[in-house]
Amino acid sequence: MRLLLALLTLMPTFLFQSNTYAAEHYKAPFWLPGGHLQTIIASLLAKDPEVKYRRERWELHDGDFIDVDWGIALPKSSPAPSLDELSTLSEPLATDHLEQKNPVVVVFHGLEGNSQSQYAKSLISAALSKGWHGAVIHFRGCSGEQNRLPRFYYAGDSLEINTMLSRVRSNYPHSPIYAVGYSLGGNALLKWLGEFGSSSTLNISKAVAVSAPIDLKASAVSLDSGLNRILYTPMFVDSMRPKALALSKRFPGLLDDKRINNAKTIHDIDNAVTSVLYGAKDASDYYSKNASKPFLKNITLPTLIINAKNDPFMPPQFLPTTDEVSESVTLDYQEQGGHVGFYSPFTSNENSWLPSRIMEFLEGN
Repeated sequence: MRLLLALLTLMPTFLFQSNTYAAEHYKAPFWLPGGHLQTIIASLLAKDPEVKYRRERWELHDGDFIDVDWGIALPKSSPAPSLDELSTLSEPLATDHLEQKNPVVVVFHGLEGNSQSQYAKSLISAALSKGWHGAVIHFRGCSGEQNRLPRFYYAGDSLEINTMLSRVRSNYPHSPIYAVGYSLGGNALLKWLGEFGSSSTLNISKAVAVSAPIDLKASAVSLDSGLNRILYTPMFVDSMRPKALALSKRFPGLLDDKRINNAKTIHDIDNAVTSVLYGAKDASDYYSKNASKPFLKNITLPTLIINAKNDPFMPPQFLPTTDEVSESVTLDYQEQGGHVGFYSPFTSNENSWLPSRIMEFLEGN
């Protein structure tokens, strides 16, 4: 009996109340306390896996385009290309790829992210190591080249998500397709899942959202307050400002340059740019209409939501409870991890906690 009890303590444990996951918890290194360090160190110290991309450009019906980077596994000795070098990898996918039935992992990046983001490369590397296909689909304006239309990506662009995933499905009609969204991309993915309901199963089999700002207003307030306003907000605003000014120059009268230049917070830039392009009255109206939280009860396919309770961008008291999501949704709230952090210093990047947790869910029955 003692031996049996000892063995049981070594087995993963689950909370059998609703759909909250409790196995294989992430534990940060002892020298990495707090959500801020776990967020920042992960972005600074985590080594990028060696992933090469082949770029496809998808022409859209509205006259614009989307750039998609498909991962190609590299020998260990081959360096990964820089973002500038991606323009030389623009040949289309080989037709034999379209005939394969291996799973396809589609990544939606976070605010001002792209295929070179560490979290994207880690997951693509993990997928490629299993013989799967992996793609990072860039939101408009994030692939290194200006888009043609006066349009900006935003946190609740479910129609764009639907267009992207429908295109992947048409290219891979017989493959399981899994969608994974990080941060802003995670919110957009969750909103699409809830809005499209059962029809979402036509395009994908499973979904994962990591560190999604499920309550956009709460997230914006958090980013614009205290230490967050010093550590993160200037980085995001200063990255978005030149894109907005370039768009304003190309389309005179669309945006107010003075408001863009004076923007200091996420709320400011959303008031000056995002809400205007989206057609909302202001930033608050934009947050209300594009937060994924109200749509989570409508999700019909297996979906995993991963958040750290110490995420500086998403206060834990605003995370959805099991009563606020459908039975198809699994909530995995870790005590530690930061924002898209979950740094694991002693494992290879594609085998660290976060990509391993995602792949475990995607491979499960």
